Amino acid sequence: MQGRPLRSVIVVAYDPSWPQVFEHLRVPIWQAVQGFAHAVVHVGSTSVPGLIAKPIIDLDIIVPSRTSMSVVIDKLAEIGYRHCGNLGIVDREAFESPPGLPSHHLYACIEGCFALENHLAVRDYLRNHPSAVASYGALKRQLAERFATDPQAYSEGKSDFLLSILDQAGCSNGMLHAVRAANEKAPSS
Repeated sequence: MQGRPLRSVIVVAYDPSWPQVFEHLRVPIWQAVQGFAHAVVHVGSTSVPGLIAKPIIDLDIIVPSRTSMSVVIDKLAEIGYRHCGNLGIVDREAFESPPGLPSHHLYACIEGCFALENHLAVRDYLRNHPSAVASYGALKRQLAERFATDPQAYSEGKSDFLLSILDQAGCSNGMLHAVRAANEKAPSS
């Protein structure tokens, strides 16, 4: 019986070129969706100066409504992105990138949905709290060493820390509950 191939969890020191890589990815995406979306934003660990991260750029497209989402999905298909569904996260759609681009995750999120608010709250909190960046970086390094071939365990190991950041950022109990529930059922990216 053949199992799933092993995926490695690799974290690296912050790379000051990540904002430029984001911009390189953002431009054609924005050109495709600008009439149907509000923005394409850099989220995730690579968007936080000084934070160690998996060298994968995370981008969220902010879509104004569910009505616009189908058009955004079609526009992204025109530039080579394959729609992967919501992966268990309500109001967020995931996409597989075309070959030949830098490693990245692309999501289209309905404005105001908890997935988008989660990404923005964590990013903004970390950008404004250097001590949290140091603590989160140390945790990520420890988890990457401990769970080098188990991305799901790596992600689960970060959950409590991220929930504490969201709590400190003033997120509602409802959002905290929704994030915890999504983290427990979502596959690791």
